[in-house]
Amino acid sequence: MKVVVTGATGNVGTGVVEALGEEPGVEQILGLARRLPAWKPPKATFAEADFRSADLDGHVRGAGAVVHLAWAFQPTHAPVTTWEVNVLGSIRVFEAAARAGVSTLVYASSVGAYSPGPGKHVDETWPTHSLPTAAYGREKAYVERYLDAFELRHPDIRVVRLRPSFIFKRASGLEQHRIFAGPFVPRALFRSQRLPVVPMPSGLRFQAVHTDDAAQAYRLALMNNEARGAYNVAADPVVDAAMIADLFHARRVTIPAVVARASLGVAWRLRLARADEALLNLVLNLPTLDVTRIKRELGWRPRWTGLEALEEMFGGMVAGAGAPTPPLQPAG
Repeated sequence: MKVVVTGATGNVGTGVVEALGEEPGVEQILGLARRLPAWKPPKATFAEADFRSADLDGHVRGAGAVVHLAWAFQPTHAPVTTWEVNVLGSIRVFEAAARAGVSTLVYASSVGAYSPGPGKHVDETWPTHSLPTAAYGREKAYVERYLDAFELRHPDIRVVRLRPSFIFKRASGLEQHRIFAGPFVPRALFRSQRLPVVPMPSGLRFQAVHTDDAAQAYRLALMNNEARGAYNVAADPVVDAAMIADLFHARRVTIPAVVARASLGVAWRLRLARADEALLNLVLNLPTLDVTRIKRELGWRPRWTGLEALEEMFGGMVAGAGAPTPPLQPAG
């Protein structure tokens, strides 16, 4: 089977391409990305594609499946641009897959698609209206609604939506620093024992999963012909501010959420921070994910805890680690 993977050179994409390269049922992988990598994994070739305008039909032709991972977090100051890439680009991928007669479409949704539910532990039936004040959330929610209609129009296509928690690995640290922190937050600050205190907004609780474990979830969803619908993907434990402070051997200082949001908003407007207060508000209102379904139906089991994935990412960030793709380019 030929599989087309969009966003194939990023954090999750590199993991999925590696996992599919080891899958006997996959004979050929075409990775689509904005910039070509030097990376040459088994079974894979790459092509440049701007999902807003590229001839996607030619890329998807002859494929048995499409795994759509491509997503742009930046520029947060230009929400029309991210809408064009993330929403309109996703729609173009889905429709190209339908025209090509692809039998399986696996889409990377997110915990961020879920409606607010702080303190709630939810399965896949929880509403996916997100928090519309955050660009990331409203884009993920809109794509979910589009897929609802797409499935009704194309019952012959097996559509799977994975809704993972935050996804980390060592090679993703620099990319995530660039996307969410930016040049005014030195990477050295994240070195263990460098910070005497770690300021954290009240109410911060989230789950994480290692990229390799998330990649296996995508592989299982792709290769199991009985898999349909949505699957949550997350590892234990639920990470809180105290655990993060312990990672840095630092004292935790709790900041009221309203103060944290206001401070981040000012920093974002001054172009000192890459993420805005709406995204922080979304994170503070996320539910936690019940992963019973993916474990029961697909046999998925994470090998890393979420805390181990987070620690690995911070270590890679400080060390300047990366991979031979443009989004994951190492430091130096």
